[in-house]
Amino acid sequence: MKAAVIVFPGSNCDRDMATAFRNAGLDVQMVWHKDTALPSGVDIVGVPGGFSFGDYLRCGAIAANAPIVGAVKAHAERGGFVLGICNGFRVLTETGLLPGALLRNAGLKYICRTVGLRSEGNSVYTDGYGAGAEIALPIAHHDGNYFADGATLDRLEGEGLVAFRYTDNPNGSARDIAGVLSENRRVLGMMPHPERAAESAHGNEDGARLFAHLTEALASA
Repeated sequence: MKAAVIVFPGSNCDRDMATAFRNAGLDVQMVWHKDTALPSGVDIVGVPGGFSFGDYLRCGAIAANAPIVGAVKAHAERGGFVLGICNGFRVLTETGLLPGALLRNAGLKYICRTVGLRSEGNSVYTDGYGAGAEIALPIAHHDGNYFADGATLDRLEGEGLVAFRYTDNPNGSARDIAGVLSENRRVLGMMPHPERAAESAHGNEDGARLFAHLTEALASA
């Protein structure tokens, strides 16, 4: 199975994501933002965290208009898998692949710490944990406050498209939402960083299960 990790100017979690994919058994290629096509045979595209284009204009807004993003959208529309983490989550909302937006943290301060999460929904990203499982993952963001209108939030909850919730909401996100899924459950955007808790050297391996189960699901698809 193959993964592609998109690299924007300002990405700083691209290599972390690539390592997590490789450790889970995926063949990984890094793809520069000015490219216009993904490598052939890609199963999943990773959109990493960081500060794409310095977070100028609006977090993720410039990256969402990069040449490679057209190929990422086409991949998703064909039923391909896409994982956006932190800044990558913002890029996915800016492209319209996921609903909602990420606003400035309610406390107006950058937050960098480990937080509790509860796994929900039904997807290749969450099934390795099981519904209701509580895990811990690090966050590192200034604009991670998930927002959507009431009707959208009701739809996400009603259709089981909330992937993760905070157990102790650190940033003011609506209904404690930490990650959401697309309608076909193949696109996930989440603010916490599973790739930073994916091996023993990190002191926490809760994120490894996400990547391991993803690989197993791709292999059996």
